[in-house]
Amino acid sequence: MQPTAAGLSAGARTSEAELVDRARGRDEAALREIMQANNRRLYRLARGILRSDSEAEDVVQETYVRAFTHLDGFRGESGLSTWLSRIAINEALGRARSRKPDVELGAIPEAALEAQIIQFPVSPAGDPERTMAQREIQRVVERAIDELPDIFRMVFVARVMEGMNIEETADLLGVKPETVKTRLHRARSMLRENVEKEIGPVMMDAFPFAGWRCERLTVSVLKRLGVGG
Repeated sequence: MQPTAAGLSAGARTSEAELVDRARGRDEAALREIMQANNRRLYRLARGILRSDSEAEDVVQETYVRAFTHLDGFRGESGLSTWLSRIAINEALGRARSRKPDVELGAIPEAALEAQIIQFPVSPAGDPERTMAQREIQRVVERAIDELPDIFRMVFVARVMEGMNIEETADLLGVKPETVKTRLHRARSMLRENVEKEIGPVMMDAFPFAGWRCERLTVSVLKRLGVGG
């Protein structure tokens, strides 16, 4: 997990600053390092909002293109990962609002907590990142997460799946730390009855974004930026 700027050591801040400077100069190795370090988090956050694999990938790609073409806007007040995460969340929310213009992330009333069941898309044939033994278990977990109402799903993705701390999650989502705690407790309660007791240890592997998918997106972004061969 990428810590916030306040939590970075002086050496880490220097290293990140150097990485950003190289990325501003379209250094391919620096761009790849940034993307490979942040792909999974951005994908999971975007997917937590949109509940669509393909749309989440589009959001991640658009996030990098926007960020890398506006790196002068990164001032280092927070960590690079947090800065990228905010861009991804804003992009995903924009797409979600275009589908449901009257719905905001935090606007779901307590009286309307019953979520519509949305079927998680089956992985393509030959997916090397999931074994046959894991696939069905992961589908159960992913479907259960998809069924959470938006405000609880986003906190769950950030805190449990990405391991972000309470303060970082609150800052990222624009809510109070106490709200993060309350929503996480409610999200866990919603999930626990059906899946958490049985397959909790597998939850960290849900929504994988590595290997061929990570490389494919990285290459696509570099191509859009005109970097590399």
